[in-house]
Amino acid sequence: MKKITILVIEDEEAIRDMLRFSMPQSEFHLFDADSTSSAMAILAHHIPDLIILDWMLPDKSGIEFIKFIRKQEIIRNIPIIMLTAKAEEENKVKGLMVGADDYLTKPFSPNELVARIKTILRRGPIKSTTGEIKIDNLIINTNTCHVTINSHWIQLTPIEYKILHFFTLHPNKTYTRDQLITHVWGRNAYIDERTIDAQIKRLRSKLRIHGYHVRIKTVRGVGYYFLGDSDEKK
Repeated sequence: MKKITILVIEDEEAIRDMLRFSMPQSEFHLFDADSTSSAMAILAHHIPDLIILDWMLPDKSGIEFIKFIRKQEIIRNIPIIMLTAKAEEENKVKGLMVGADDYLTKPFSPNELVARIKTILRRGPIKSTTGEIKIDNLIINTNTCHVTINSHWIQLTPIEYKILHFFTLHPNKTYTRDQLITHVWGRNAYIDERTIDAQIKRLRSKLRIHGYHVRIKTVRGVGYYFLGDSDEKK
């Protein structure tokens, strides 16, 4: 079984050692760095499956580093879990808004961290270094904004593309209509919730010819989610 590679960016040696000795060596291979500069030296030669990132670092904050990572072509899609001693809600939200996939507040349980790592990697789509997101035969090229299913181009409007792109980045997770408006149109957009329903309906109709319309699930009274597991389609 291929080991999951993790890059731990943490300036506290005790935490790095704790993770190295507590995470199952049969499942994980850890690289560790005590600063963002040393982390970049590692990323130049190794692309991990996931990054564990401390909020406070000596040369650059975790928030600044996430912003940097998300702008890099090759490494921008690596999932990131933030570690922080900052328990205030606004700081947690800030980390998620700039691109963190999850967070843990210190002190934390290594077992909980392992569980969160596996959850993130299990739910995530397959992303390539060429800018492609692939879920079975559906491929989104994020460089060209083209969507294909079984090599057939699916012609989408910009809003339909943004909805599908968001869904494929966050499969198997239910979002309310308000949340979809925020993520797709923007926080300050004034969009009627019925607009979401109409856009979803049109998107489904374009995916129907290849049978992928069934992946957009309606949760009555809540919102929608995108099914990322092909063996659960029915």
